Amino acid sequence: MTTFSAITTLSGREAADNLAEVLEDFDPTPEGVGVFEIEDGSGRWEVAAYFEAPPDGIALALLATAFDAAPFAISEIPETDWVAHVKRELQPVEAGRFFVYGSHDADRVPEGRVALLIEAAMAFGTGHHSTTKGCLLALERLAAEGFRAKNAVDIGCGTAVLAMAAAAIWPDPVLASDIDPVAVEVAEANVQANGLEGRVRCVEAAGFDASALRAAAPYDLVFANILKGPLIALVPDMARSIAPGGVAILSGILNTQADEVAGVYREAGFELLNRDEITDWTILVLRRVQ
Repeated sequence: MTTFSAITTLSGREAADNLAEVLEDFDPTPEGVGVFEIEDGSGRWEVAAYFEAPPDGIALALLATAFDAAPFAISEIPETDWVAHVKRELQPVEAGRFFVYGSHDADRVPEGRVALLIEAAMAFGTGHHSTTKGCLLALERLAAEGFRAKNAVDIGCGTAVLAMAAAAIWPDPVLASDIDPVAVEVAEANVQANGLEGRVRCVEAAGFDASALRAAAPYDLVFANILKGPLIALVPDMARSIAPGGVAILSGILNTQADEVAGVYREAGFELLNRDEITDWTILVLRRVQ
């Protein structure tokens, strides 16, 4: 089925939310409306609506003017078999000892590697994004240096690829949490597909806000591959939840944002162990020292 997108940008979360609310009552009614922060430090937000019929361009232009937004860019989106597309586009990813692949590449798994199966239909957070690959490389370096996590958690786990990586190389169970219930279902399916039932437990939670996560603290390793804003908001909970000497692997941070994030964590009692850049993204590895 052909669909149509209408996308604009404007300043401020409140204005973006208000515009999205008005779009939900637009005629024709959109099939979905999304609000996304543009992570470039500009303070601008993207509002996108998706329609089954061509939207009224004049009405959208008036709406953009009313909200002081950029003119809507209206595009036709042809029908796509996204699973087939992902299978064509996503090649296996190698990050140290880790080999992340889809079932269509099962015959390409090298011997002696830690293989992590992520189905193409569950492609977000597969390890193909630079941030996830960077976190896997940071984990590889920690393990090579002799670090061993006995109590690890993956906050904002997506497909749980990071939690599964830790569970695959160390014997102790790992927790994985996500605020999105669909992501939790995806994570559970991936855990089962990799034979890690009982080794990785998936929990729906915002940050550390779940009884299972609080009960398991303090942690000696925390993954948080999310975004700058949530990472900064998590600082108090992160400081309470990581044991002295424990390590946090953080990403979802643009290179231009890394100094700010590192500074906030330093003030909360963390020291910087490593800082790596992959394309536009930074991975921070920090140790809690107080």
